[in-house]
Amino acid sequence: MGPSWQKYGIKPEFVNRVKLKMKDPVVKERIKGHLEGVTKYDLQDRAKVRKWVRTFAMILNEPLTDLLENQLVNFIIDQKIDPNNMLHLVKLYTMFR
Repeated sequence: MGPSWQKYGIKPEFVNRVKLKMKDPVVKERIKGHLEGVTKYDLQDRAKVRKWVRTFAMILNEPLTDLLENQLVNFIIDQKIDPNNMLHLVKLYTMFR
């Protein structure tokens, strides 16, 4: 069984491209800037998550199909991420390192 994001139909090639692009400090800081002050409630709001997914896809120059966008939104919401919980952040880090 692969990483949990694969269960959502998200392809490894996509994740690997995004991981590589996120190593660019300028890109990383732009994305971090959009997430400043985000709460666990924001990360359960489908409209907000969809907006971030679209914004980050533009920053990363990754075109999204409707299917991939929905897969990413569902994956993020289902993780029930609390950005103030260090264990949640460690889990995310290990998922995508």
